[in-house]
Amino acid sequence: MKKLVMAATLIASVFSFANANPLYTKCVTCHGVNGEKVALGKSKIIKDLSKAEFIAAMKGYQDGSFGGPLKGVMAPQAKGLSEADIQAIADYIIK
Repeated sequence: MKKLVMAATLIASVFSFANANPLYTKCVTCHGVNGEKVALGKSKIIKDLSKAEFIAAMKGYQDGSFGGPLKGVMAPQAKGLSEADIQAIADYIIK
């Protein structure tokens, strides 16, 4: 029974991820499929941010004005994103 529950959970996760915004796929490892994880044990849970907070943080990572201990990890991730990309990720992850 335990194996069946674990298999069902894995399958549900795969289908959930398959519907993910392609821009968000590189974020999943640290932030989780739904933005529910504390990335590397240090970040805020991004699904709990407002869209304005998320967008400001991403723009801050891009220009170097935002970030604490994860700044060195996040800056390169944010660098190549356009404003439209950032908005699309915010729309996808923040409800």
